[in-house]
Amino acid sequence: MKKQRRLRYAWAALSFCAIAYLLVGWLRPQWALDAEFARQAWLAGASKRVLRVDGHRIVYYQAGRGRTIVLVHGFTGSKENWLPVMRRLSRSYRVIAPDLPGWGESTRLRGADYGPVAQAERLRDFLLAVQGTLPAATGGAATHLAAGTPYRPPTLVVGHSMGGQILGLLAANHPDALNRIVLMDAAGVPFAANDFGRAVLAGSNPFEVRSREELHRFLHIVFADPPWTPWPADRALVLQRTREAAFEQRVLDRIGRGPEALLLAQRLGQVRAPTLLLWCKGDQVIDVSAMHAFAAGIRDNRAVLLDGCGHMPMIEQPAATAAALDAFARGSPRPRAGAQSVALRDR
Repeated sequence: MKKQRRLRYAWAALSFCAIAYLLVGWLRPQWALDAEFARQAWLAGASKRVLRVDGHRIVYYQAGRGRTIVLVHGFTGSKENWLPVMRRLSRSYRVIAPDLPGWGESTRLRGADYGPVAQAERLRDFLLAVQGTLPAATGGAATHLAAGTPYRPPTLVVGHSMGGQILGLLAANHPDALNRIVLMDAAGVPFAANDFGRAVLAGSNPFEVRSREELHRFLHIVFADPPWTPWPADRALVLQRTREAAFEQRVLDRIGRGPEALLLAQRLGQVRAPTLLLWCKGDQVIDVSAMHAFAAGIRDNRAVLLDGCGHMPMIEQPAATAAALDAFARGSPRPRAGAQSVALRDR
């Protein structure tokens, strides 16, 4: 009799948990994503910090100590994209990954310009702030850069995709703001025609997500081996990307079409910073031919070509990505001219 009562209690508890999970998953699916990002941030030793730039409240992760590496996300991305790499780099460096203005948890202002030129100026101001003598405040407070604060460029600034386009423009326009840079699967130059590029030029957004089916299509575009996305995390992503669809289209009009889309290609000769071109062989978004276009225009460059990944090396190949960034930050020898491809693979 007691055994049957215990079984009934156990089944009741399990049923309650299942119902609670379903309710939370339906009503608050974002909690599943937040929990996973919190786990990854804990593993990386990363904490959220805040400062203000150009009227924007910029939220960023910071982890580790030492020389500074700044990681800049791409189109539809966020600071969370970098957590697997931060986990590795934070053992030796102070690593910073912001949500660009307009994206993620950072402020989006009505009517503001979020094209690559405007974002390059904001990125410069952000670097000035995080490299100033005043530490950024935590707990939702904001830190302002004090007038006259000395500035030392970060050891390395990394830009992925749209972030690489923004970083390249910053390097061309303000060479003194940077030391070494990494352009990772970066936008801003012509590349061999592919389905993604043709869709962008036709005026559509190949990354648009408004349904579970479109989410899985998007994942198959950006990953060579798409990660498993369980419910309710997939529901949270669909809801989030649906809310962002109009903003994404406006930004894509600036970075992929119009007068700013290939502005970086015209200014590559002004990039003086030693540059690492880090690419995935299987990139279906920005074809590897773009890497060669960057190499032809940037005099001081080297290249690393990764196997086993698509457009998101920091997620699919975090160990190889971190190793390449670490080697370049330490000043590993560069080829005397042109670009050299070195194949790496995660273990």
